[in-house]
Amino acid sequence: MAFAAGQGAAAARLSAWLAPHAGRVLAGYMPMRTEIDPLPAMAAHAGPVCVPVIIGKGQALRFRQWTPDCPMIEGEFGALIPAEGPWLTPEVLIVPLVGWDRRGYRLGYGGGFYDRTLEGLRAQQPTWAAGFAFAAQELADLPIEPTDQRLDALITESETLLFP
Repeated sequence: MAFAAGQGAAAARLSAWLAPHAGRVLAGYMPMRTEIDPLPAMAAHAGPVCVPVIIGKGQALRFRQWTPDCPMIEGEFGALIPAEGPWLTPEVLIVPLVGWDRRGYRLGYGGGFYDRTLEGLRAQQPTWAAGFAFAAQELADLPIEPTDQRLDALITESETLLFP
């Protein structure tokens, strides 16, 4: 994986941010390509953990329960998903991204899945979302759309940014 040197520091920062959320349902993700790896923090979380499943274009994500040893299959876009297990509703999300800015916005892969999902979850219950990325993925000026959902935090190997 690219940028492997920053993984340990980033994982420690992510675990520290997650600590006050012990017991809450956490949604992580299965890293693809050069995405930073949240799996150590997911495995250490003191509560149920789930990962996203793409149901269809234009729809919100659903989340299936994940454990470090659960059987996985390939889902949409090549992401691994649990082969079976209950659907959960996350309260805390670790959000993957391509780029981020210091206003709390992220650039994703263009499908709008996380924006739709966060909007729906936040309409139902208190929901926290942390972008997890390498510092090198910072972008100076992301274009923002009305549908873009702001993150509550952004965690890299070098800092944790909070967006109250």
